[in-house]
Amino acid sequence: MTAYIGIFVDKLLHKITNRVLSMNEKVDISWKDKMAFEAIVNDHKITIDARAEVGGEDKGPRPKPLLLASLGGCTGMDVISILKKMRVEPEQFNVSVEGHNTDEHPKHYDKLHIKYFFKGKDLPMKKLEKAVNLSQERYCGVSYLLGKGAEITHEIIVED
Repeated sequence: MTAYIGIFVDKLLHKITNRVLSMNEKVDISWKDKMAFEAIVNDHKITIDARAEVGGEDKGPRPKPLLLASLGGCTGMDVISILKKMRVEPEQFNVSVEGHNTDEHPKHYDKLHIKYFFKGKDLPMKKLEKAVNLSQERYCGVSYLLGKGAEITHEIIVED
């Protein structure tokens, strides 16, 4: 009986562990040639490569700028989702992210600046600010993570 309970508990723990682990994200990266790698992200292929002067063939973006794209995409999705709930829909919405690299190794972004560009008539600035602030302070996990190692600033630019 004790052996049966032990096996049951082991199987139950295995199921629970697999459920918890399956909730995490996973990216597989394979070396292709020279400095090129292929990443499989949510069933989409992304080629990551280096510039020719450091041994690559420029077949894809470098890893650090992909962090900027992740930040822009994450906060952009938050902002547009929040604005839709507020019944505010801009004609156009773009996000630009700039990163400042340190001079010393390991070179990393120590400052990030996000520009939110909105276009539309009579867009309520208070709602735009609220959506951006909610993204930066509460919802965007990429901002949260990168903010642990870099100063993140932002600005809102509105065009009629």
